[in-house]
Amino acid sequence: MIKKLLALLLPILVLSGCSLSESANTTQNSSKANSKILESEESSMNGSNQTRSAKDASTVYFTSDITPDGLVAVYEKLGWKPQGKVAVKLSTGEPPASNYLRPELIKDLVQSVSGTIVECNTAYGGSRAQTEMHYQVAKDHGFTDIADFQIQDENGSMTLTVNGGSVLTENYVGAAFDDYEYYLILSHFKGHAMAGYGGAIKNISIGLGSSEGKSWIHSGGTSKTNPWGGEQDKFLEAMAEAGKSVSDHLGNGERIVYVNVMNRLSIDCDCDGNPAEPDMHDIGILASTDPVALDQACLDLVYEQKDGDGASLVNRIESRNGLHTLEHAEEIGLGSRNYQLVNIDD
Repeated sequence: MIKKLLALLLPILVLSGCSLSESANTTQNSSKANSKILESEESSMNGSNQTRSAKDASTVYFTSDITPDGLVAVYEKLGWKPQGKVAVKLSTGEPPASNYLRPELIKDLVQSVSGTIVECNTAYGGSRAQTEMHYQVAKDHGFTDIADFQIQDENGSMTLTVNGGSVLTENYVGAAFDDYEYYLILSHFKGHAMAGYGGAIKNISIGLGSSEGKSWIHSGGTSKTNPWGGEQDKFLEAMAEAGKSVSDHLGNGERIVYVNVMNRLSIDCDCDGNPAEPDMHDIGILASTDPVALDQACLDLVYEQKDGDGASLVNRIESRNGLHTLEHAEEIGLGSRNYQLVNIDD
């Protein structure tokens, strides 16, 4: 009865598909997240001596310099040299007051790769559910002033195969997905009302999903038209599996890289037009070729603040069992939760 009631109330409680009240039950997984911190002796942060073997660990680069120069610098550490047309996937942000990455911050990086900014329409209403309105939002938020811009599902969807999944066998991205040979995933790391947090994996799953693809993931592969009422863990697992289909399609991860910006760390997503004001300080920018390692590193940096100004974001993550996305992503081979954190500021 409780589950049925929650399923009925969920669409009402969600604002633009993203705003839920905090769950009363908290999943106790903070120790799991903290156990995954892996830093190099040469570049460990905050004087930490918590060092483990870096064997088989993915490299994650970090800078505390949240500026255009810092963003370019941490990206360049990846040594990524795209040899074709580049899409830069980001969130255009829901009006009127979301915390999307500002064009003045990302302009130099986007232009350095001659990138086209890409997005897909939402599946849950708001100002970005229809193509014409979404283009207007992109213009109003300044993205069309710094680069070419495309709504990838303007003409529908294309299907990607999901290999090794337990929830999905197919994933639906924008029909224009294959217009680009390389993808730079530029994510604003923050909380999320349904996923617990949003980072690289959410950006390549829900973010790159067409409108029907978003419903497909949210519903755990049961509906292409209704994103509401799916089982929570199935939704989290579907995100991981959809993300893997994208990575697999792009040369098994060879033609895609990831950058997470940890500023304006609200508990709410950029798809919320009126998010909660952040109550923790900005942290920095991280980059990796491994989305699992990247998101894990960001979570660990948040957890370092869990007894202080990061408590509300940690509660949001745990109340949605957010760590399960990373657990499943690692299990199906999208990436590794073990990482070596390299501070490029040193």
